Amino acid sequence: MKRIELLAPAKDYEAAVAAVDYGADALYIGGSRFGARQGATNPVEEIARVVAYAHRFGVKVYATMNTLVWDSELEAAEKEARALLAAGVDALIVQDMAYCRMGLGCELHASTQVQVRTPEVARFLSEVGFARVILERALTLDEIREICHTTSAEVECFVHGAICVGYSGRCFLSRSMSSRSGNRGACSQPCRLKWNLTDGKGRIYLKDKHLLSVIDLSLKNRLGELLDAGVTSFKIEGRLKDTSYIKNVVAAYRTALDAELRKRPNLKRASVGESVTSFRPDTAKSFTRGESEYFLDGKRRGVASFDTPKAVGEYVGRVVSSDRRGWRIETGKPLAAGDGVCLMTAEGLYGTNLNAVEGNLLVANRPIAVAPGTPIYRNYDHLFHKELAADRTRRVIPTRARVTLSADEVVLRLCDAEGVEVELKQQQVLDVAQNEAKNRENIRRQVMRSGETVFRVDEVEIAGENRFVPASMMADMRREGLERLLEARMARPLSPRIFTEGDARYPQRTLMAEENVTNRLAEQFYRDHGVERVVEPLELAETTRGARVMQSAYCLRREMGECLKEHPRLKGDLYLETGGHRYRLEFDCKRCEMNLIDCTK
Repeated sequence: MKRIELLAPAKDYEAAVAAVDYGADALYIGGSRFGARQGATNPVEEIARVVAYAHRFGVKVYATMNTLVWDSELEAAEKEARALLAAGVDALIVQDMAYCRMGLGCELHASTQVQVRTPEVARFLSEVGFARVILERALTLDEIREICHTTSAEVECFVHGAICVGYSGRCFLSRSMSSRSGNRGACSQPCRLKWNLTDGKGRIYLKDKHLLSVIDLSLKNRLGELLDAGVTSFKIEGRLKDTSYIKNVVAAYRTALDAELRKRPNLKRASVGESVTSFRPDTAKSFTRGESEYFLDGKRRGVASFDTPKAVGEYVGRVVSSDRRGWRIETGKPLAAGDGVCLMTAEGLYGTNLNAVEGNLLVANRPIAVAPGTPIYRNYDHLFHKELAADRTRRVIPTRARVTLSADEVVLRLCDAEGVEVELKQQQVLDVAQNEAKNRENIRRQVMRSGETVFRVDEVEIAGENRFVPASMMADMRREGLERLLEARMARPLSPRIFTEGDARYPQRTLMAEENVTNRLAEQFYRDHGVERVVEPLELAETTRGARVMQSAYCLRREMGECLKEHPRLKGDLYLETGGHRYRLEFDCKRCEMNLIDCTK
């Protein structure tokens, strides 16, 4: 039976625990170096704690080592990889093929930065030994389905969170504007800046707009189709997000994915344990730039947010009128004092808190006059986050117990939801119980007191003779039995798909500068798999001037209604400019892609 995984981000130990408790089947977390989020690093000792907590529920832990590696760093990278594996991580997520040549004896996952967006690349990666491929976020459902049917590797797909506007691993925009490189985990996010769209000769078509900022991804309503396409791991983005975000979003996707799994008896959840929250999850109430299905149904308009790259939250209504106290609005959503709201004005996004709500009047902390019809959004739901903070969800593993009594022995057998079983025997002379019904109820009550363990004893069967068992004796047996059951769960052998390099041929004979071959081990790997020419990588070049620094499925012309295949009004070359940096837009209509060429002087 195919096992299906909900994969959650973990910034640190606290976030990892929250992700596990609220329903994740696997986590991805960064070590101290070589992860693609420099703001989310953890010492090996902390990751070992994460592994110990997660493995109790069968939750896997993947370490992100998905930055490019220089020749001078190969020894340090291998040392860290081995330390993480010794800490118990279940796989490494990598971009650099150098890890394939280190003899690590572990499971490797091909990061989205490897550019897994064609069946040919996916097939190569599976045939060469990768256990999993992580797809580019801009793929359509048909493209995802074709890749799933082509590769024998597991297929992982992003379903929620921020989207890189450029193809992951092929964007050098940050590198071209500063010393910070996205491929080294230090992206400065220039795609979220204000840009001018010009003709390169002084004429400005759009001024101070966030022309490369796209809306966040949300595929929670499409999980069933992705399951049927062949996806096995559903990934939530957000290794820099706080625990409130993790709790809410993981719980929401757990609910949605479980509903789809119930319809498909041939599929099974990848870990075990139940998480029952006291709040109703709602992804619109956590950080979001809006929710989009991006290009899942094909490339289309309406995926950008030109006015702001910030989290606007959930739409609540439109302003009817405004005065010195605040705004009267039309809304069907209840708001409360303490909520954070924002409005889109001519000067940009304006935000403040509410001091009070009086009918349809929102009394604002810092009100401003806005025109009737202005949309208003709630980007902080005070009551929801209060409820979220108070929630004490604890993940538990359903367990059955059987107590067998005889004149001189008590036998306790415990079996969890995955069939892991332990048995304890206690030798002691037992008297006949004077009140059999009361005795059985006392035994049942003691065995079901699982306390703060990871187990919840739902069913207790009592068999054998009518013998009285002291409550203290039964409590001691239950305590020891649950400890042994946890030990038995943790002692189960793992079955990783160890990377063993196959002899597949890479689908290209030449690797261009943006293919990111930055060390001798990676270069030899590709050459041994049929690559004949390896161009010096753009990451190591002194300048990116004249180079393609972004390749993207997102097209600014399409977004503006100026597609070259239709009837565009804007003719000639177009440029994006900000802070002295200039990039010519190159449109590949055959592939329906947009490139940015660095033209900065």
